[in-house]
Amino acid sequence: MPNRRHFLRTSILGAAGLSMTARSYARIIGANDRINVSLVGFSDRARYSLIPAFMQAAGDLKADITAVSDIWNRRRTEAQAFFQEKYQQKITAYRNNEELYDREKPDAVIISTADFQHALHCIEAVQAGCDVYVEKPLAETMEDNRLVRAAVNASDRIVQVGSQRRSGANYHAAYDFIQSGTFGKITMVEMSWNVNQPGRWRRPALVASLRAEDTDWNRFLLNRPLEPFDARKYLEYRLFWPYSSGIPGQWMSHQIDTVHWFSGFNYPRSVTANGGIYCWNDGRTNPDTMTAVFEYGPEDLQPGQGFQVVYSSRMHNAAGGTKEIYYSNGGSLNLDTNQITPDGGLTEEFASAMGMQPFLLKPASLDATRAETGANTGSDPMTSAHMRNWLSCLRSRHQPHAPISAGYYHSIANIMTRVALQTGRRVQFNKDAQEVEVS
Repeated sequence: MPNRRHFLRTSILGAAGLSMTARSYARIIGANDRINVSLVGFSDRARYSLIPAFMQAAGDLKADITAVSDIWNRRRTEAQAFFQEKYQQKITAYRNNEELYDREKPDAVIISTADFQHALHCIEAVQAGCDVYVEKPLAETMEDNRLVRAAVNASDRIVQVGSQRRSGANYHAAYDFIQSGTFGKITMVEMSWNVNQPGRWRRPALVASLRAEDTDWNRFLLNRPLEPFDARKYLEYRLFWPYSSGIPGQWMSHQIDTVHWFSGFNYPRSVTANGGIYCWNDGRTNPDTMTAVFEYGPEDLQPGQGFQVVYSSRMHNAAGGTKEIYYSNGGSLNLDTNQITPDGGLTEEFASAMGMQPFLLKPASLDATRAETGANTGSDPMTSAHMRNWLSCLRSRHQPHAPISAGYYHSIANIMTRVALQTGRRVQFNKDAQEVEVS
């Protein structure tokens, strides 16, 4: 469908010049008005996590899910059956987003589509005058990343990126502790995300059932290169570039976002990475194992400044699960155990030998909330808190916990990592061009 692809390209490029539209004015929500929300994509993430989280807050905040847009006929039918069976509620199903915005005219949308589609679907939504909850990763290329940031910033819409750690009580406690200065300077961060699930991101039964005539392949591709229909890339997109970066976009985006939040540095100075397909030889092109090393710090980095982040992930051995440990010279802050400890801190023995004062953190506990690595963790506390924060902001018009800037910056780190993995080269970010560059 070249005409649609041309339309998407020109309309999205025009997003940077958007101002508040008449439709936006018409959608200012009063205190007693119901907020009509639509789903863009009836995915597993929507079914098992986002919708339950929404429903927990919907009664208090007077919000309803009234419609779904999905280009696959099976998902439209499943969505209607799901809402009828679980919530005794009828919703309207639309074949695509144009139908949704033209006929339903929702106040807000929840976007839960393929990774590479998030940015473009968010642009469509704000152009239609809708507030948005958009799943991470926000963008998988810098072109899409720049376009979505420009579109949102030129609008008056409330956009929450699905980086739910920003609504976790333990993460807020960790942020406050670091900002207080008690922790000392961040000197190192270690992060990992490990699973052993052969079926993770695989959908073999669904792949076998999907026919080209049941969906709209050209609509699915959006601005990606045209190629013949491929059911695996449609349903198992996380395994294949250019539809997903895989581990960086799916998992690392959550954890690296906390580095930006806690440290105040918006993106890494540099990234090096390597990885490969070492276990699951199932036709995928994205690595099942990777390690990345990041350097953070000011542009004119001097000795004693900055810090390093080491991120690793494997999909073939679950030992260790998730790990997020921040280190200072005085100890560690562990967001897996939610404990602050003096482990590794500067003891009196070694400090006195250099005429220094020892530096040992006092043991303390953070909130008991813990991140999960399970494929379908349900309405976990952080996602529920994140959804409630978004719905509250639709009424207050305050910025949510994870605004567009958070998504823009985690996407820079993701894209730098993906390029480093693909090229084997050291990658940096050109601030002036807002572009990733290979050294």
